[in-house]
Amino acid sequence: MRYEDQGLREPSEGPWVSSGPGDGSLPRTEAVKDERVRRWDVATPSATLIGRAKGPDEDIPERLRRLHEERHPAMAGHSERMHRLDKIRIAHAICSRLDLTPWERDRVLGLMADLDLTAFGSQRAVPTVTLVVVSHVVDRERQRQLGLHDDERLAALSADSMERLYELYDPITDDDTYRQLLDQQEVTTTNINRLKRVLETQIEEQGLDGAVLGRSPFRDPNLPPVTDDRERSERPEDA
Repeated sequence: MRYEDQGLREPSEGPWVSSGPGDGSLPRTEAVKDERVRRWDVATPSATLIGRAKGPDEDIPERLRRLHEERHPAMAGHSERMHRLDKIRIAHAICSRLDLTPWERDRVLGLMADLDLTAFGSQRAVPTVTLVVVSHVVDRERQRQLGLHDDERLAALSADSMERLYELYDPITDDDTYRQLLDQQEVTTTNINRLKRVLETQIEEQGLDGAVLGRSPFRDPNLPPVTDDRERSERPEDA
């Protein structure tokens, strides 16, 4: 088939792009169009003013106001979900600053996720309550590691053994980073002790004693995860 039949030029006819005088100049009509578009910017087809008032003296319809205030049936529970996520996010950031084990971190997040903060009154700020929960969780875990929660065992110890045991106990309030976070929230150790009593009451009333975020409260945290055993059994070298 010849080049003329396909509407193409012969290779010997020269370059496809013309380099004659004025061939590369922008037509005046295109220049005016480009100037107008750049003057008002590019109009986005998906741009919308739905949900906004047309002017400073006008108001939006009631149905849109209900949607914005989350009173629409489609948005039911949205604010509660966002508040729960904020509590988890802030609590996770505070736990990252402190020297906590993964189990202690998940215990703190599990309590903060479903804890009602209104019972703490004027000190119900999420960072403040998180520090209270951290003190409650970490101190209890460290007491259990030393056996300080077993009254029968403590009763059988001598005075010297009891003193040496309590010397090993390191409460979270002695941590420098924790005390810095308390100072940032303008909370004293006395306030923490008072708020811990409020926390213990709320844990009992709301049934959050075994709350752990992302873990089963009936599983021993010292056991290896089940997923590790499954992955190990699926490897070719272990088959």
